[in-house]
Amino acid sequence: MAHISFEESIKILNNNLPQCKSSERVFLENALNRVLAEDVVAKYDNPYMPTASMDGYAVKYEDIGKEIKIIGRNPAGTFEYNEIKEGEAVKTYTGSFMPKGADTLVPIENVEVSGDILKVIKKVQKGFSVRPVGEDFKKGEVLIKKGTLLKPGEIGVLASLGVPVVSVVKKPVVSVLATGEEVVDLDEEYKMGQIRSSNNYTLTALGRNFGFEAHNLGIAGDNKKAIKEKIVEALKNSDVVVTTGGVSVGDFDFVKEIVGEFEVLFHGVNIKPGQWVMLARAGDKYIVSLPGFPYSSFVTFLLYAVPILESLEGKKVLRKIKARLSHPFEKKFAKYQFVAVNIEYKDGEFYVDTFGKKQGSSGILTNLINNKALMCLPEGLYNLDAGEMVDVLVYERVI
Repeated sequence: MAHISFEESIKILNNNLPQCKSSERVFLENALNRVLAEDVVAKYDNPYMPTASMDGYAVKYEDIGKEIKIIGRNPAGTFEYNEIKEGEAVKTYTGSFMPKGADTLVPIENVEVSGDILKVIKKVQKGFSVRPVGEDFKKGEVLIKKGTLLKPGEIGVLASLGVPVVSVVKKPVVSVLATGEEVVDLDEEYKMGQIRSSNNYTLTALGRNFGFEAHNLGIAGDNKKAIKEKIVEALKNSDVVVTTGGVSVGDFDFVKEIVGEFEVLFHGVNIKPGQWVMLARAGDKYIVSLPGFPYSSFVTFLLYAVPILESLEGKKVLRKIKARLSHPFEKKFAKYQFVAVNIEYKDGEFYVDTFGKKQGSSGILTNLINNKALMCLPEGLYNLDAGEMVDVLVYERVI
């Protein structure tokens, strides 16, 4: 079977991405890192009255330079003295409403007080420390747009609006199933020739790290019936089912046969690692079948499963950037290659290197320890010089 190019596989993937999921309502306390499903519009001006932005005395500007009588005080949350006349002042605190007739706040340190008489010893400009109506936002203004990822700042604005429940996009659900008689679970004894299963744990953790709902379905071995039953059952409650192993050309590679019963979009891409990746649609659900090598499954999960999950929730967790190569690099494999790299930001640029990374097979999972990015190298055999710019796929925060 001839493999398609990486570019062609991405074109097919992009042409088959799903629509964003429907919405659900969650308590504001649980809305962090969720995607807003509708615009948030201000229902009133904030502040809705002129407000003091520091402690001081609310006065008429034209009275500065005269003796002014203090008629009372308005601590924050009270508004007993709601109007002043010529020659009057009200002691006012941060967040308190300015009484009607007052247009300027004179800071405490700018005055002398003797009994109930106030004298301004250091003049301020008219309107000093008075927050005008609608300074923060005005009624009818779109404060947070649909599709915004809710971070602490957005949560604070929603709280200030008195919004206890918010409409967000439902989280995509991805389920991960490992296959292969050679893999055993963490608490099982294993025989010579067997290995611990890591893919289902790694990819489940990766999905959760991006904020998706991810489920670990365990191991199905090389039992065709068991694999099919688990995939079919998982599709009932998942948007995306990810399998690892069983997609190559071996005698016991049953996954490709099972997934072949669905609408296969492609099987086999000219990439390293992960050439036997397989993508299929099952109605409005997806099956992403990845190779069994740990590094391969990690990389291909990023390349083919994550974009589907991003589209389902309407958010981006991956980004493609340009970075400068810190040292010469020899590309020894003709396929489109993805190389684990160290990345740093300095002097206004991103830099990448492979220092400390092991060279070898697609089973080297330790190259991903503290890793945040992959260098993306188009097909061909060539040498890159130090200082050249390269494409980099970033999947963890760098700065």
